[in-house]
Amino acid sequence: MFVDKATIEIKAGKGGNGAVAFHREKYVASGGPDGGDGGDGGDVVLIPDANMSTLMDFRYKRKYAAGNGADGAGKRCSGKRGEDLVIRVPLGTVVRDKATGAVMADMSAVSKFVAAKGGSGGWGNSHFATPTRQAPRFAKAGLPGQEREIILELKLLADVGLVGFPNVGKSTLLSVVSRARPRIANYHFTTLFPNLGVVYAGENRSFVMADIPGIIEGASEGAGLGHDFLRHIDRCRLMVHVVDVSGSEGRDPVEDFETINRELLEYSPALASRPMLVAANKIDMARPEQIERLEKHVRAAGMDFFPISAAAQTGTQELVRAVSYKLSALPPIVTFEPEYVEPEEPETLPDPEINRENGVWYVDGGFVERLVQNVNFGDYESRMYFDRTLRERGVFARLEELGVQEGDTVSVCGIEFEYKK
Repeated sequence: MFVDKATIEIKAGKGGNGAVAFHREKYVASGGPDGGDGGDGGDVVLIPDANMSTLMDFRYKRKYAAGNGADGAGKRCSGKRGEDLVIRVPLGTVVRDKATGAVMADMSAVSKFVAAKGGSGGWGNSHFATPTRQAPRFAKAGLPGQEREIILELKLLADVGLVGFPNVGKSTLLSVVSRARPRIANYHFTTLFPNLGVVYAGENRSFVMADIPGIIEGASEGAGLGHDFLRHIDRCRLMVHVVDVSGSEGRDPVEDFETINRELLEYSPALASRPMLVAANKIDMARPEQIERLEKHVRAAGMDFFPISAAAQTGTQELVRAVSYKLSALPPIVTFEPEYVEPEEPETLPDPEINRENGVWYVDGGFVERLVQNVNFGDYESRMYFDRTLRERGVFARLEELGVQEGDTVSVCGIEFEYKK
């Protein structure tokens, strides 16, 4: 199955907690704090893989998490860094942030991309020793890693894209000019996913051609296969518009030509403005006046016209030479520049929410979540730091404004206290 778009959740590892420990050695009194730092959390890293051709691996597995950092230990031993999670994606995959839709990376232009960065490890108590606080019994907790949803979009790396109505001979043309062997049959939508072929146009001259499933009128509104596969010609430097000049499907070739151009414009004005050659296929079944009418219309639109019969291999080499010559003057395959800007973390975390239910005051969220992680409630000095921080940040003042009374139960991130004024 060909899968070219997937949404996954990624989570970097949490940093390990710092350790609370004290140096103990025979004949050494008051050795002092020697708690080590926690290890950093692992990153989620994307790597392009030229051997992958679809996003099938992400169809059923949607959640990916890197390893957490290990906690610090005594003797100032730092915790082990969390193991990075490496995710391989097909070459040409574009990574987008789901929340904003912004491009984060084009995996055809980078060798690796850190999609989510691991959290920093917390400091051990050895960092908090001062001349007046010689035995700190608290350490910092590790920070959480980044967590986000990303969209993976596979955009094939092809120089030339074949576009046109179903059953006009695009797959046949690809099979004739390259060694690709796409499925070919005389009914609509035989091609259900893009096919790639390498076309050799002479010594040291070759290019990649993509056969895109047929577009029909109303594709921009979801008719037929819609625009699902047009993303694969976003990178193409040149379009070859294949038209059934014989009208064997009962359609007018000129109307077909204009309809496909309108659908391309609906999908992407930038794509519709790319250079285009027109291949009038099935000339062996067409009347001379049909060929002349389409050629006149195409040349009036400023495009080159090539009468061919892919099945009879008539005119195909002339088309290949023209495509190769045109490509030599065009810029390289399009790459997508990153647009995503990492939101800046606030200098100070927001104030918590305060609610009262069943006679209990609940203080949750904001800076108190991190504060609780960094407090050792078994240590008097650490508890005083907790109390002082809540008072300085105005939490007590807000509780009193809301009507808290002495003796009321206050729950701070799940830890209950009796309120004392």
